[in-house]
Amino acid sequence: MDDMSPAEHPVTDRVHAALAVSLHGCEELLPRDEWLRKLARSEATGKPLRIKLGLDPTAPDIHVGHTVVLNKMRQLQDLGHTVIFLIGDFTSMIGDPSGRNATRPPLTREQIEANAQTYYRQASLVLDAARTEVRYNSEWSDPLGARGMIELAAKYTLARMLERDDFTKRFKAGNPISVHELLYPLMQGYDSVALRSDLEIGGTDQKFNLLVGRALQAEYGQEPQCILTMPLLEGLDGVEKMSKSKNNFIAITDDANTLFAKTLSISDVTMWKWFTLLSFRPEAEIAQLRREVQAGRNPKDAKVMLADELTARFHGAAAARAAQADFQHRAAGGIPDQIPEVTLAGAPLTIGQLLKQAGLAPSTSEALRLIEQGGVRIDGSVISDKALKLAAGTCVVQVGKRKFARVTLSA
Repeated sequence: MDDMSPAEHPVTDRVHAALAVSLHGCEELLPRDEWLRKLARSEATGKPLRIKLGLDPTAPDIHVGHTVVLNKMRQLQDLGHTVIFLIGDFTSMIGDPSGRNATRPPLTREQIEANAQTYYRQASLVLDAARTEVRYNSEWSDPLGARGMIELAAKYTLARMLERDDFTKRFKAGNPISVHELLYPLMQGYDSVALRSDLEIGGTDQKFNLLVGRALQAEYGQEPQCILTMPLLEGLDGVEKMSKSKNNFIAITDDANTLFAKTLSISDVTMWKWFTLLSFRPEAEIAQLRREVQAGRNPKDAKVMLADELTARFHGAAAARAAQADFQHRAAGGIPDQIPEVTLAGAPLTIGQLLKQAGLAPSTSEALRLIEQGGVRIDGSVISDKALKLAAGTCVVQVGKRKFARVTLSA
């Protein structure tokens, strides 16, 4: 452990710049003074810091919400630090209880292996694969064995474990907590010990787990890691966290046209958080763009810029240009100059409710039938998701060839 004081590792302008990169868009950086000390030591010694991100392969694909933490990893990677992309093939068998009010069914080994096969390939669309250390936590968790598990469990108390918010709520409500769930934070924390990480990154829902890693490193005589939490990205509905189970996601494997169109479907309010968490544009440029929109510039201009950036990141600049051209062609085709203006309250609304309330379908069931037939478009894009929820904002809705409405949704 390095016992040098901050004065022995000068805090240079480069160190302050690295701290600013770390803080951009983040929810918390704990403890900030320790991270500054680590950055100063790294700058003085030329030894890169070890930065860890763990993802459990509980689904076969990564969505845009996952890239919030991947983007932060890439930013720190570009500063010269070592990033460790940890695939939680062992912890996936337990199931992360974060934010849950019931026990998560454990995945089988076969499910985990099938999902893990695509994870790193997709993460490499954000990270620099040549400079990324890829690890699987079964490397050290499987050999731990029963004796090692008991020794690990002895380093953390039940009282501290039950301080975790979701465990506390379930315990008070009388909902069951399986013993194996208590092992999850311990095993994630042990990953930090095994990897000797200097910083662990995660969503805000991972704060407890990250702090356990910090505590266990101290128990094993290591310098404790700092933790950096990133906000959870709301999905296409602008309300719920992006999730496949809520069908409000954009998969980074979506084709270019779909990715572009889905990004344009988010609300004008949601767009700015997406800019902060997903765009690589300088903060000053985003702030200027926001001022221009507030001064009267069409917010769709900004949204197109965001859609172009995200599509280019995952498909290349040429595909992004083609997707924009395709979108504009479809959006412009056949839309009359004068169409009815409809204002609806109660966002988010399902697409079926919107069509009925806007007078574009006689009933919700008829609206769903029209969607099944491919007869519904929003801003030129065919809608196939009957469960789609639309957040506050304005869009052009087309049903069939002749029915149009410019619909403004408010909360």
